[in-house]
Amino acid sequence: MDLNAAKERITALKKEIDRLRYAYHVEDKELISPEALDSLKKELFDLEIQFPQLITSDSPTQRVGGAPLPEFKKVTHESRMLSFNDAFTEHDMEDWRARFEKLIGEEKERDYYCELKIDGLAIELVYERGVFVRGSTRGDGHIGEDVTQNLRTIEAIPLRLPPREEVVRRVKTAGLTSETYNLAPARLVVRGEVFLSTKEFARINKEARAAGEKPYANPRNVAAGSIRQLDPKVTASRKLDSFEYAIVTDIGQTLHEEEHLLLKAFGFKTNPHNKRVLSMREVFAFREYWDAHREKIPYEIDGVVVIVNDNASFMRGGVAGKAPRCAIAYKFSPREATTRVNDIKVQVGRTGVLTPVAELEPVNVGGVTIQHATLHNYDEIERLGLRIGDTVIVSRAGDVIPQVTGVLANLRTGKEKKFTMPRVCPVDGAPVKKDGVAYRCTSPTCGARHREALYHFVSRPAFDMRGLGPKIIDRFLDEGLISDASDIFSLREGDIAALPRFGKKSAEKIIREVSEKKRITLPRFLYSLGIFHVGEETARTLSGEAAKRGAVLNTPSDALAYFRKRSIQELMEMPDIGPKVAESIHAWFGEARNKALLEKFKRAGITFSAERIAAKAGAALAGKTFVLTGTLAGMSRDEAKEAIRARGGDIAESVSKKTDVVVAGENPGSKLTKAQELGVTTVDEAAFKNMLGV
Repeated sequence: MDLNAAKERITALKKEIDRLRYAYHVEDKELISPEALDSLKKELFDLEIQFPQLITSDSPTQRVGGAPLPEFKKVTHESRMLSFNDAFTEHDMEDWRARFEKLIGEEKERDYYCELKIDGLAIELVYERGVFVRGSTRGDGHIGEDVTQNLRTIEAIPLRLPPREEVVRRVKTAGLTSETYNLAPARLVVRGEVFLSTKEFARINKEARAAGEKPYANPRNVAAGSIRQLDPKVTASRKLDSFEYAIVTDIGQTLHEEEHLLLKAFGFKTNPHNKRVLSMREVFAFREYWDAHREKIPYEIDGVVVIVNDNASFMRGGVAGKAPRCAIAYKFSPREATTRVNDIKVQVGRTGVLTPVAELEPVNVGGVTIQHATLHNYDEIERLGLRIGDTVIVSRAGDVIPQVTGVLANLRTGKEKKFTMPRVCPVDGAPVKKDGVAYRCTSPTCGARHREALYHFVSRPAFDMRGLGPKIIDRFLDEGLISDASDIFSLREGDIAALPRFGKKSAEKIIREVSEKKRITLPRFLYSLGIFHVGEETARTLSGEAAKRGAVLNTPSDALAYFRKRSIQELMEMPDIGPKVAESIHAWFGEARNKALLEKFKRAGITFSAERIAAKAGAALAGKTFVLTGTLAGMSRDEAKEAIRARGGDIAESVSKKTDVVVAGENPGSKLTKAQELGVTTVDEAAFKNMLGV
């Protein structure tokens, strides 16, 4: 993105974020989820990091919270109450570390303090001579609201600090040296969070419904609304809780970890799950653990706060905009995020129904990075008002696949394009008709034929993708992840892991299997295409004849160029290829749709490897052509073919006068009858094994 494009995007983002933040903080209206808003702010922050010359004082990244409400007395904080920038991935965290390490000039492995990031309301508490005298909200960071009377109703907040001797005892119990600190300061300022337990949230909403009132959206809204009540009795009825996490007053603390120990000694409630870690790797482990176990604690958290433990280093880092450079909010995988729609593709399902699928800028939602999201049907696109190029909200919750749930039309540039459903099926070219809310291919066999073609493509004689059985192929079709065989190679782990009953490990296994099969022999590739009348042996013939003519075929595009030039007569001159087979091959490579498919295979990275079958000494079957029919008891059909080739023999698909031997297993078909009519030698399995010398 160049400077002009960045400036345009930043301007649009700032305007939209300000609109959403005003609605949330001033009007108490939640127009989009906090997670989706975080995603927009993260995009803005990243752009301002990339183009610092575009940072302005009115940017949402340069201020904290909203303006204080006029009903409460204003309070000026002794030092600014800051917020945190967000990180969502390990890569984000490594970037954060690199930035502050470069700034403070200390590139080393260091210890951090990790705190659960509670979804509540930040507060500041002031104690004079051990007595609680004032409590305030964060407000805009400089000026907050005096909510002392309401905070007095919260039992977790002490109204008076313990006597010095009791504090000394607790400090020693914590393993600290009491003489190091001023444990009886005339004025003590601390900061923390007010929140509501999930149990209390459920109780309050139950009572609201019983009274015919609208329930609250989330516990944070209740906590914020309760603290802003003018009547302290209402606040008291909400049973709020509070954890404290920072000491503003200098009482001799040198580590952030010490502040938590000292807060506990002073009688404040601190979160027992917070802890010091010794490396960034341990930070990742702490976050992963609580991402997986957050449902087990009685309050909502949306990530962890990571702070450089050494206070001196923390202070040297200073502040950038709204946030300290040496602390960051490492958020859990968002259930909603914003991204842009690069294109809308139409996939054809098992029943011939056409499903529009959004191709997205990669975005992390629910712990996986996705690039595709179903749009269900054209009516849904119309309902959303979605256009190609739009910034959208993508949601994923529980076992629901990623979906586009909203369009941020205010971020449009005018370059967005409307989408229309195709009039002909992208699979077989048949007309498309509307059937209720669905658009369907009018060819009655389209869906089934399409499905069988994909089963054939991944089968053992073709690409041999053993991790992609029919059930998985069906699922990918139903969810709109694939429309043709080349789409299999564009799948990403996140697209698969986001599906219900799939997980990260199964997604990794499938992607690894697909990646390993990008290099394939030409005969297998030709067979995988499902060209009518082209079986394994005909595919080998085509490959072998191309080699005899000196053709070098390394990619699907090479194969396309070579076979498009072959006339039906040329094809018929090849061994075991008659008029019908030649016509079928010629027609397949002449279709524009198949040409596009082969080009997609090339872009996916498909290449051809040489097939080497070493013949045993003596080549016992050299010059002989075999046809197999029926089932062999002692070996599979593939094993029998390889055994013949290893001894210099050839395989044919059909019986002709050129056939030397027909091997007949159990339940042979019409090939045995034709062999007998032509006088071709036939052998049973026992005689065949004698010929092989096994």
